[in-house]
Amino acid sequence: MKFEQYSISPEIKVNLLNEGFRRPTDIQYKAIPPILKGEDVLAIAQTGTGKTAAFAIPVIHHIQSLKNIGRKSGVSGLVMVPTHELAQQITSVFLALSKNTGVKTTGIIGGENQAPQIEALKKGTDILVATPGRLFDLASQGYLKMDKLKVLILDEADHMLDLGFIKDIKDLMHLIPKKRQTLFFSATINSKIKKLAYSLVRKPIRIQISPKNPVAKNIEHSVAFIQMDDKRAFLERLINENPESKILVFVRTKVRAERVKKAMERVEIKGFTIHSDKEQKERTKTMSLFKSGEVKLLIATDISARGIDIPNVDFVVNYDLPEVPENYVHRVGRTGRGTQKGRAVSFCSSEEKEILLEIESFLDKEISVLEIDKNDYRETLDFTKDTDYNWKKLIKDIEKEEKAFPAKKKRKKK
Repeated sequence: MKFEQYSISPEIKVNLLNEGFRRPTDIQYKAIPPILKGEDVLAIAQTGTGKTAAFAIPVIHHIQSLKNIGRKSGVSGLVMVPTHELAQQITSVFLALSKNTGVKTTGIIGGENQAPQIEALKKGTDILVATPGRLFDLASQGYLKMDKLKVLILDEADHMLDLGFIKDIKDLMHLIPKKRQTLFFSATINSKIKKLAYSLVRKPIRIQISPKNPVAKNIEHSVAFIQMDDKRAFLERLINENPESKILVFVRTKVRAERVKKAMERVEIKGFTIHSDKEQKERTKTMSLFKSGEVKLLIATDISARGIDIPNVDFVVNYDLPEVPENYVHRVGRTGRGTQKGRAVSFCSSEEKEILLEIESFLDKEISVLEIDKNDYRETLDFTKDTDYNWKKLIKDIEKEEKAFPAKKKRKKK
């Protein structure tokens, strides 16, 4: 089935064609018809399956239809998401697919000046894409009313729960009509998510897209066993051996991201970091530079792993293995997008071997080991430009010399 066969407006069909959409993905094929009928949907689908368009297409069509018959009711659709980057990504999809439909979309996120967002709300908007914090800020200030809302979309619901947004979701229910359409999308399902979902939806259509391989087939996976303190030297080598490649590096914490960046700066490699301590303006600029290819190295925490479409990433490097196995899938999904090939390289220290086993269990397959012989390993450390390692090497060389040529004890004079 092609998109041109769907009962959606001609304008949306043209936009889909212009954006390169030809045939629906599995999640789009299963979700669009019931959403068009006004039914609630509970969908479990991994990132990269096309779920944003799965709800954007029918929601835009529905709101366009209401506007065409003269119904004006303020904010008709709300998409609530866990992160700033995901909000920006989803907003861009809505803007692209709603051209010439008369449907207006506004993204509101924290960390940015709220004045332009307030101005956009005053002028009127149909669809709101928002993170919880700024959403409640503007609602409490009286700039945002959602009492006429027709459809609520919760995207990446599992990630929202991980970030502690369950209270925000429950509080939102007091601001919107009970009679509404609810679309609940999550990458994973467990008892906690089920309980939340069924408290929000009514007789939902259940959709579950469970690919046999949770990661794309065109990604080459490998793991290298590298001690924690040696990882930066191997990252330096990987970057230097692939100077034209776009490389996305994932680390576990914000502090670690900055340390890795400084380590790369010491060896004359320029990189940027992205994490929750960064101002939104800086995060947006960094993502733009990385997407365009002007910046080749981006060091990130898992905030960037969910739902962000970054074109032409050649390597994803798991500098630190993710503690949650599912996050491996979200991370490596940033490469090998569409028909492109990608490489996922993981650095595994002795302390992380149990985590590796959990990831392989989740993937239901072993990750191929990138063998590094002792001489090659030693050379990588010896030839790094990092002064820290040069000092370490000097000390080790002195220790070796002392062991090889022990000092002779002076004979006591008689």
